[in-house]
Order: sequence, then C-alpha cells, then structure tokens
Amino acid sequence: MAKNVIVVGTQWGDEGKGKIVDWLTDHAQGVVRFQGGHNAGHTLVVGDNVYKLNLVPSGIVRDGVDCYIGNGVVLDIHHLISEIAELEKGGINVRSRLKISPGCPLILPYHSAIDKAREGAKCADKKIGTTGKGIGPTYEDKVSRRGLRVYDLFHPERFADKLKEVLEYHNFVLTQYFKADPVDFQTVYDQAMADAEIIRPMVVDVSAALYDANKAGQNMLFEGAQGTLLDIDHGTYPFVTSSNCVAGQAAAGAGVGPGMLHYVLGITKAYCTRVGGGPFPSELDIDTEGTPGHQMFSVGKEFGTVTGRKRRCGWFDAALLRRSARINGLTGLCITKLDVLDGLKEIKICTGYKLGDKVVDLLPIGADDVALCEPIYETLPGWEGTTFRVKRWEDLPVNAQAYLNRLEALCEVPIAIVSTGPERDETILRDHPFK
Repeated sequence: MAKNVIVVGTQWGDEGKGKIVDWLTDHAQGVVRFQGGHNAGHTLVVGDNVYKLNLVPSGIVRDGVDCYIGNGVVLDIHHLISEIAELEKGGINVRSRLKISPGCPLILPYHSAIDKAREGAKCADKKIGTTGKGIGPTYEDKVSRRGLRVYDLFHPERFADKLKEVLEYHNFVLTQYFKADPVDFQTVYDQAMADAEIIRPMVVDVSAALYDANKAGQNMLFEGAQGTLLDIDHGTYPFVTSSNCVAGQAAAGAGVGPGMLHYVLGITKAYCTRVGGGPFPSELDIDTEGTPGHQMFSVGKEFGTVTGRKRRCGWFDAALLRRSARINGLTGLCITKLDVLDGLKEIKICTGYKLGDKVVDLLPIGADDVALCEPIYETLPGWEGTTFRVKRWEDLPVNAQAYLNRLEALCEVPIAIVSTGPERDETILRDHPFK
C-alpha cells in the first residue's frame, strides 16, 4: 500500500525543508506543493550542485520522480518558466515530470504592483516584510472571486474579458489610492498568452493524478512552504503569509482526501529564526561578535533564500513548538542545523513565557499577545567537538544528545531525523517516515 508523508515547517519558515524533502524522495514516486507561491525558497545541495527552488517541488532533482503543483499554490507562470529554464541548464529533465493544476490562481503583474505599493505606504513598525511578489493580493482576488486561474489561459477571449474587469479595479486602486502608475492591459495579456503555450503540456488534473498514483501504490511526499507560525489562521497575525502553511492544507491544496495522508514530519531548526517583521520572544542580538545570536547568524549563514535579507535569530522556543505540534498533528520531528550550536558553553531553551501576571507554556494566538511575552529559559551545558556531518546518534557529543532529548521531551514529539549538514547523506535517522 502507498504511504504518504507531509513535510511542514514548524517555526517561521527557513527550517531546511528542501534538503529533507529531497532526502525522503528516495522513497517517494511523487512530490507535491500544496500552498504558497514563489515567495518560498528551498535550497538543495547535491554533490557540487546547489539548486535554489521557488515553485518547482524539491523532488525535481531526483530522476524519475513526478512533481505536482497543486491548486493551493498561487502561480506566477512567467517566474515558473524561468525556474524551469535554469534547472534545464543544469541538465535536469523538468517538463516531462512537472504537472500543474489548472485550478492554480494566477499571479499577474498588477498583484506585485499592489503588493509593493501597499507595503511602501505603511510606516516602519507596520510593515509586514512582504517579498513584494504579489502573493497576498493574489490570494485576496481568489477569496473575492475575481481571480484568474490557469484554466482561463486556454480560453483567450474569456481571459481577456476577465482581465479587463479585474485590471480596471486594480488600476483604480493603484492610481487613485496609492498614486502609483497603472498596469497596461495589453502587456499583461500578451505575456500571459505567450506563457500559456509553454506550460500547456504540463497542465493536468492534479487531484485525479494523485488519486490514481495512490491507487497504484505510489508513495507521495507533500511539501509545505513557509512555516506554521506564518499561517494566515494560526500564525502571528498580521505578520504572516497569505496561505495556510499547516499540514491540514495538504488535503485542500492538492485535492486529496485527509485519509490519504499518513505521517506528518515537522522540520525545526535547533534554534529559531525569523525574516521580516513580527514578534519573536526568544530573539537575540545578531550583530555583536562573540554572542550566541551572532554565532547563529554567521555560522548558520542566515540570509533569506528569496530576499537575501538577514534572518533574525534566537534560542529554541519549545512553547512555540508545542503550539505547532498540536496544530499540525506532528508524528515526528526533524532537527536541522544542530552544528550551528557547536562550541557554545551553554544553550538556553525557551520553555514558556510570562504574560502579564500569568505564566503560559503555549505560544499565544496573534501577534499582539506574543509581543508581550517575556521568555522563560532553561539552561543546558553546551558541547565541545562538532556535530557537523555526524551520521550516527551515538557519535554525537553526549551533551548534544542530552539537548535533543530535552527538546523531544518539551515538545512532546519524538525526534525521527537529525540533519547534520546540507548533503543528502549528512543525516541521522531514528525513525523513517516511509517505513
């Protein structure tokens, strides 16, 4: 029988999901993206090659694996075509293996224009830290039932009529409210029609294809983007993305029944990072050399894959992880970047917060209360030596083992995998999700 695994980020994204998806794909025949857009970034290291992916599922670097973009993904097809071309330059066969849902909402140039104008108009402390790629406005159009979808591309007259109507609305907002330049109809239309012909052979009924693959006994890996605390419903709202990043979205965003989903693997760094605005209770100073925060930032090379922005860094937050574990129904954890903590004399874990006159052990809902949280720390001894590229649990320093055991106990989820480097084989396996 087929076994299907969901991989989700459990913090604020950037947990290292790409490497783990690629590693697990050795036991899968298909990889599915089910939410987000090209604001997500997955970096894969395979030998001497480094692949930076935004829309194409991470399974693409494995020969013979089918890759699916589900209806929950908002799609900038012009960007997708560029990404495909870059992968093909590296000798990867993409077009015969990539399958795109006709139900994907389209990101078009006016979405990016609105996104940038809106963020630019906010005062500094209100900025979300959006990538400006039009993700939010596209999801808004979807929910407002005025969006265009991939299937509209193949009916030029229908596409033109819908585009004129929605562009009239967005250009009014751009010119009258934001005092920005309008977006030209003909430019958008011509580019969309040209791009449509390129992706046409890759557009299939993804929901039906996944059902057939499951019936045939093929294992599927469902790949989340961003992280749980960026989820539009369960994250630190309003400092969140515009989609649902949690495991439950795999069903709706790919068009499969929940009964087809068997194991949820949560990816988490051995510390915490966050890009952009929003509260971060365990945040540390990353700019002062010699501090733990600076070590996390510099050793961890903490720059955003998509934006190149500095990632904020802080101690591991177990209260945050407990919230994430419950929302996702985690079966197991994968800890990444443990080696970044090598050499620290002591390591702290946030176990809960002081919130006013209360002590809480679960991350509050919404940014306002999270911003008021004062972290409560537990301190553990650090370790000498390196955990980098260690491939067996028993070869880890004793204090590193103790740290991981404590995380497991605090988060109430077993650690299935420890990633000790960017390469595929730099992985400690304790419980294989597909077995």
